[in-house]
Amino acid sequence: MANRRTVLKGLAAGLVGAPFGAALMAAQTSGKGASAATNGLPLTIVNNTGRYSNAQISYAIVGTDLSTGKQAFATADGTLTPVSPSTGASDMIIPLAGSGDTASAIPANMSGRIYFSVVDKLKFPVVTDGNGNAALQYPAGWVPNDPSFPIVHDFVEFTHNSAGMFCNTTMVDMFSIPLAIGLAGSASQNTGRLVPGGREKIFSAIKANPDFAPLVVEDTRVIAPGHGIDTGVFPATYFDSAINQVWDRYSSTAMTVNVGSAVRTGRVSGGLFSFDGGVAPFRKPSTADVLYCNGALAAPNDGVTGPVAAVLAAGFNRSVLLSSANQPGADPATFYRDAVTNHYAKALHDNTQDGKAYGFAFDDVAGFASYIQDSAPRSITVELTPFY
Repeated sequence: MANRRTVLKGLAAGLVGAPFGAALMAAQTSGKGASAATNGLPLTIVNNTGRYSNAQISYAIVGTDLSTGKQAFATADGTLTPVSPSTGASDMIIPLAGSGDTASAIPANMSGRIYFSVVDKLKFPVVTDGNGNAALQYPAGWVPNDPSFPIVHDFVEFTHNSAGMFCNTTMVDMFSIPLAIGLAGSASQNTGRLVPGGREKIFSAIKANPDFAPLVVEDTRVIAPGHGIDTGVFPATYFDSAINQVWDRYSSTAMTVNVGSAVRTGRVSGGLFSFDGGVAPFRKPSTADVLYCNGALAAPNDGVTGPVAAVLAAGFNRSVLLSSANQPGADPATFYRDAVTNHYAKALHDNTQDGKAYGFAFDDVAGFASYIQDSAPRSITVELTPFY
């Protein structure tokens, strides 16, 4: 249940100026324009946007060198290069091949993101972190004064280490470029592909809801509702009525939470939701806590309180805590049915072919996240899928 949060821990530690939020079977490739010289896990990038040519698309592989804990970027052939004060965006930005598919590589022992942008190149200012080390300030598409805000861009997340390759498409912060990932190894796995016309359907669904409509930034992106609260375009009290109803119900009824290794039972008493088994009690969360899966719903990686926090956060976002006292809910037909629900996440799940997406940080609860892993990876493919 904690896959993404565990394997991307190194990335989370290294990000500066960007909250941490987060394929297709190795996609059919033409081979044209691709070469195999790499220093890591072979990566193929496929441009099937239908809107932009290869010449209009660039990418960057950035993150944390897990052997040093410091920020780094990868060159096209997978060479891991530490960030320094003299590092410029031009050092990190890589154009796609002139035609056909683009061959690259993911370095070993790296946790990070593969960013893609169209038309314009992303900005990655080099700053100094709290330890005095050079670090990258990542693009924040939900911050209007961020230098990359006007640019259409998106990213996938990964950790590649001795245990294997762990990767996901993520919409925890925003959705802009439809991306699909394919991982070939001991099995062939894929996730992230939208239904035909999925991007337009996602934008339209969110525009149709008055509370969520302001999250749509023209045809550039949709920002996640948590960031909408931060920028003043989403109601900070949106989930409050549902939160109060849950607290009222479980003042007189017990909830059971199956965390895999055990079943925890809890009730609300004295304003706190308390569970047995050594789980730390939960105070009543705010709407921001629900959307960020943080604050009162923060999930420590302790195997005790963390799994219960994740289930509660997922239940609030999916609006299933009132319909069943047995959690986590595992039937997607029961998700997002209340008027007060995470309509952003709903639109994403409704428009993916496998029904999986990372619409909020704990969307991996019960296996509904666009996440795949392999302990013996041979290659990864990222496809920029149709905009139409």
